[in-house]
Amino acid sequence: MLTATVYSEAGGVGKTSLTANLGRALSDAGHEVLLIDLDPQDASLSYLLDVDDERDNPEANNLVRYLVGRSEGSLEPIIREAEGMDIIPSHNMLEQISKHLQRRANEAADFGESFNVNKQLLRVLREAGVQDKYDVILIDPAATADTKVYNAIHATRSLIIPFEPTGKGSQSVSGLEDLVLGLEEQLSIDVGVMGIVPNKYKDTRDQQQIITEVQDGPYAVPVVFRERSSLIEGCWNKQCTAFKYIPEHRKRERDYERDTLEKFETLAEWCASEVGLEVMEA
Repeated sequence: MLTATVYSEAGGVGKTSLTANLGRALSDAGHEVLLIDLDPQDASLSYLLDVDDERDNPEANNLVRYLVGRSEGSLEPIIREAEGMDIIPSHNMLEQISKHLQRRANEAADFGESFNVNKQLLRVLREAGVQDKYDVILIDPAATADTKVYNAIHATRSLIIPFEPTGKGSQSVSGLEDLVLGLEEQLSIDVGVMGIVPNKYKDTRDQQQIITEVQDGPYAVPVVFRERSSLIEGCWNKQCTAFKYIPEHRKRERDYERDTLEKFETLAEWCASEVGLEVMEA
């Protein structure tokens, strides 16, 4: 089973677009895919895949209710579908999830019970039996390292890290080992980095040097995505992945856009091979 949190401490590095398109590529390869949106921002995975219509409905069942024990069992009531993938959408209640979980932890302590605020997503997924239904789980949390991120990493134990090859991005990558060690210490678990995915590459001399340094580092760099602002903006405008946007919203297929789709397919095949998933024809 492939489980990964797509995470970066930096914003604007294409984290959500990577999650959606990698998920779509894995789905097209014949795998059952579940995407989980743990980002309460409006411009999130739920918006990109057009499943965020219940975000601000306080009466809607949502993942937060499961995390705090208000809902139990199957996750089917909150799962949506888009482009052949299942998605658990974000909800505005996620903005207060740390407070809600801490309240549950305090209540448990009053009765001498154990309640780890960072392990509730793992509990929910296990109780729902997702491991029996899905081949792939990808989680897209916010960039801020908080309870949402910790729950995501506890549930997956693995990171896929997008980054922009700039001076700032390079600095964040050089601090990856400290980031991973910090997460392991915070959560008392082993956290692996499946791979680093450079994005918005413009082939400048400085960027070439940064990419070389990253490729020579301790983590795998399976693909490098070039700057594709028009394509990504189009996907956000039409609320879909590049796999849907190009055939449905482009009058003609551009070679560089076909190359982008092939990069996502290559990344999907690589990720699947890393965990022993067979890449099948859909």
